[in-house]
Amino acid sequence: MHYGDTMIRMVRNRLLEWGWPVDAAPLVIAVFLVALAVIVGEAAARWAGPLCRKWVRADTGHDRTALDRRLPDLLRFGSGLLILVFPLATLPFEGAPLMILSAGFSGAAAMTVVTILRIAAIPMWITIPLGATAFATAMSGALGGIAPLLASLDGTAVSLGAQRISLLSVVNALVVATLLFAATRLVNRITTHFVGRVTALDLSQRALVQKLAAVTTVVIAILVGIDILGIDLTTLTVFSGALGLAIGFGLQKTFGNLIAGMILLMDKSVKPGDVVAVGDTFGSINKIGVRAVSVITRDGKEHLIPNEQLMTQAVENWSFSSRDVRIHIPVVISYESDLKLAQQLMIEAAKASHRVLPRPEPSVWLLAFGERGLEHDIMVWIVDPEQGVGNVQSEILNRLWDLFRQHGIGLPYPQRDLHLYAEPFHRQGSANLRAPDRGDKED
Repeated sequence: MHYGDTMIRMVRNRLLEWGWPVDAAPLVIAVFLVALAVIVGEAAARWAGPLCRKWVRADTGHDRTALDRRLPDLLRFGSGLLILVFPLATLPFEGAPLMILSAGFSGAAAMTVVTILRIAAIPMWITIPLGATAFATAMSGALGGIAPLLASLDGTAVSLGAQRISLLSVVNALVVATLLFAATRLVNRITTHFVGRVTALDLSQRALVQKLAAVTTVVIAILVGIDILGIDLTTLTVFSGALGLAIGFGLQKTFGNLIAGMILLMDKSVKPGDVVAVGDTFGSINKIGVRAVSVITRDGKEHLIPNEQLMTQAVENWSFSSRDVRIHIPVVISYESDLKLAQQLMIEAAKASHRVLPRPEPSVWLLAFGERGLEHDIMVWIVDPEQGVGNVQSEILNRLWDLFRQHGIGLPYPQRDLHLYAEPFHRQGSANLRAPDRGDKED
């Protein structure tokens, strides 16, 4: 109070010198403090915001994160909140000055809460009610009227047997659940970011740590929420038994996929970035989720394959121990072609592709003397199967077509030999038709 009285006395003396009403000193101070909070907040957003955004971009590797977009707003409203909290607690205001200072403080607090929730990717239909709740709570607390508000909410209640459910308990449950949900999302994002930057772990180990951290965060949030709300777990005995029965039957596949995902990450049989073929699906693994593995094909389609399916079915992992993959390209030439020259042109066409590895070198095998021509198999190695294999085959065949045309190498066409025999024409059951006799003359 000493500092507040001194400030009010100084302002009163200055107003007395200017000939203004002395009683307007608290109102002038309140307006000045709110204006100062607005100016400082705007200055922090304009000057410190770009520096902080640059740091976030350098740390995260990209500039489209929610924190990057909303960091200036967080600095703007957070700075105003810090400036107004100390005068509100120390200055002996009442009436209109207290209302102005309280409104500025409550608005800054509400917008800070809204900005934090939006950074955590909380939907707007949850963010807006929480922002209004934060404004009402801060306003009531600043004006000294939060106790009557809480008493009124607690007085509005219904009784269900031995349980009493009040409007205050419902509001508390909603606020605690939303805040814990937002905190869980924020912690998971931070954990995912920092674990992703640990270069000592490979992709599967990072994904496993992130998944375990996410599950642990959710469990801790649930336990903290139960403790804050004061829920008696002994009253949930019947419910927990029914829940266990539902998990055993209805959610068996869900928990089976969860455990299967953990096992896949631990044994590293598949990991993000691997190129796999599961049934008719061929593509690279985008991520291993709680329920399914996301596989992106070359067509841009994202297939969600249940984790259990990768545990129980045969999976072709093209990059499990090595990313080198050999491609077979069948080619048939005619029997009249120069065999040695054709094989040299095949090697030349294979080496001309920029995706074909120089080591091991491309090779050509003569497989068989086929019905149409000489059957060959061009074998090349690539190191990036996630980029597709059909485009490599197409590039080599296009190049080989030009080389064959330049050097006169022919490609066989389907050929069939038809043998025609002239025989007498007979039809059963017809007495009028007979084969012409050699002695008959034509009319």
